[in-house]
Amino acid sequence: MVVGASRLDGKVAIVTGGASGIGAAAARLFASSGATVVIADVQDELGSAVAASAAGCRYVHCDVTDEAQVEAAVAGVVAEHGRLDVMVSNAGVLLPTGSVVDMDLAQLDRVMAVNFRGAAACVKHAARAMVDRGAGGGAIVCTASVASLQGGFGPASYTASKHALLGLVRAAAGELGPHGVRVNCVSPSGVATPMSCNLMGVGPHQLEAMTVPHNVLRGKVLRAEDVAEAVLFLASDQAAFISGHNLVVDGATTAVNPAVLHSIGL
Repeated sequence: MVVGASRLDGKVAIVTGGASGIGAAAARLFASSGATVVIADVQDELGSAVAASAAGCRYVHCDVTDEAQVEAAVAGVVAEHGRLDVMVSNAGVLLPTGSVVDMDLAQLDRVMAVNFRGAAACVKHAARAMVDRGAGGGAIVCTASVASLQGGFGPASYTASKHALLGLVRAAAGELGPHGVRVNCVSPSGVATPMSCNLMGVGPHQLEAMTVPHNVLRGKVLRAEDVAEAVLFLASDQAAFISGHNLVVDGATTAVNPAVLHSIGL
């Protein structure tokens, strides 16, 4: 078994949305685990700062809603390194689109464009690069959410986009499996990222204080670094026969009925 800092030795990875939050944590962790990492984002100043903070990282501007930019980012990596081993499709938005009866459909289009269509572009072009390697395979990991499993974890637009993303991951795993390409996703519960803090209008400590009382698993606060560890596992050879899987990182929140726990005083 490959362990420690060598889990991604020699691998070449792209992390979209890698300038902040879960993406930044994943980019740093991948680099410390031996990978060459390309951070693809639209937050140029933040992305450059993350890249500068970790050896083996560089930053490229890439708006995932523009397929041509995604294609160019992948092509640039392949031209420079000869291959792409890992694609982490992490770029996402969480917008206040309103309730179902008052939903802002323009905002819905934006959410779907980033969270679903952008991920589809990443999967498409990463898969092309990986399939072209023949038996070389590769790993694609998408950042989903507990909203891919249940309603009530965010606006309807966000929930719909993450349900769609989970369907894409499962379908892609079926199509790409014969080529040795694995496709999985990670579904965290509430994490105090800049995206979620902006939606709620609070700081990280305040958001964590709001979420902790609702956690089933006590004694631990879920942070971006924890989700990054799950992404690393799925990207690494430790998960060599795992594909089509939704790795839920929520401390059992979606596994149990909270009403029952409350009824017995837990």
